Amino acid sequence: MRTTYLGAALVTAAALTLTACGGSGDGGGDGDKAEQAAEVSGGNTKPGHAIVLDRPKAKPDLVLTDTDGKKYDLVKETEGRPTLIYFGYTYCPDVCSLVMSNIGIAEKKLPKAERDKLQVVFVTTDPARDTPKRMRSWLDGQGGKDFVGLTGDFDTIQAAARPLGILVEKPKKEKDGSITVNHGAEVIGFSPKDDKNHWIYTTETTADQYAKDLPKLVKGQNP
Repeated sequence: MRTTYLGAALVTAAALTLTACGGSGDGGGDGDKAEQAAEVSGGNTKPGHAIVLDRPKAKPDLVLTDTDGKKYDLVKETEGRPTLIYFGYTYCPDVCSLVMSNIGIAEKKLPKAERDKLQVVFVTTDPARDTPKRMRSWLDGQGGKDFVGLTGDFDTIQAAARPLGILVEKPKKEKDGSITVNHGAEVIGFSPKDDKNHWIYTTETTADQYAKDLPKLVKGQNP
């Protein structure tokens, strides 16, 4: 398994480095390094803090299947609602569980009214193995019983991730039978005010940092 994630933004319009990490019997292998150019505001760029985009990106027009086996239209279902999207997979040995559980811990600290507004969406990068049933069980185990899990055609998932700057590579079966899944580990935040991607979080973001930021994100405010 290889998971890539954004490093801290250093200056406005800086290049953000994607560094590989992870590894298990489900994947293995050392990751490569890639670079993604992104424009960020002059706000707080300490590790773990939100990266604020100067040029917000549109929400992807994505229709997949949720954990109830029903069609889920991302744009329609999350319209006007604060939304966090993460691309990952349930067999991930480390990073995916850490990210989702951190969000789960933070979400529980919100007042119920705000918690009901927030949409947390997990999109699998390994649809061949991540069935709706498996995703539901896995998300519940991360403390995300109200999290949305989506699966479907891999090409559709990859196409949705690309304009957001998220790396998603097709799972690869190795000679030893293991599966390598290479994907970006950024959490993409969308504002309820315009349904655009204004914020990016990395694997360095802690549950405490999410807890501090979520009340602002729910209102569409920069953290």
